Amino acid sequence: MVHPLVTQLRFTRGEFKRAIEGVSDPESQRRFLPMNCLSWNVGHLAWQEQRYFVAGPQGRMPFPDIDKDFAYGAPASTPPMEKVFSAWTAITQAADPWLDTLDSDLMESHVVLNGKPSRYIYGSLLLRVIYHYWYHTGENMAIRQMLGQTDLPEFVGDVDRQAPYRPDPPDSA
Repeated sequence: MVHPLVTQLRFTRGEFKRAIEGVSDPESQRRFLPMNCLSWNVGHLAWQEQRYFVAGPQGRMPFPDIDKDFAYGAPASTPPMEKVFSAWTAITQAADPWLDTLDSDLMESHVVLNGKPSRYIYGSLLLRVIYHYWYHTGENMAIRQMLGQTDLPEFVGDVDRQAPYRPDPPDSA
């Protein structure tokens, strides 16, 4: 059974996608300073998922340009939405099989970054990614409002059906 935090991540990804549906490429590249543009935010979340869930634990870097161009502190840019969304989709798909292996024991083990154990544990890192998605989901919605868009999602989707509360699965001893 998939760990409850992984279910929450997948729900959060879905809400992130819902918040960018219907945005045109020119709109996605529009920048309202000091914020980054919407398409950069998509690349940035792709960077984080690739770094934490593909490169670290799986030792693969399928999109080196994402790692360079969208890292924390990388210069602002206005990439084409199709390019970053395609990379985000491929990266999340590459992350999912590994995420499916997470259990409570692995959630408490130290994250491997750049081939070395870090001070972070996977459970906290997963929470960091979920919260990061929500931050940029809100920012993307603000960008859409500044673009003058209306009829935007107003509240979190169907969490009760798609990602309801579940206790941690019992440890298999």
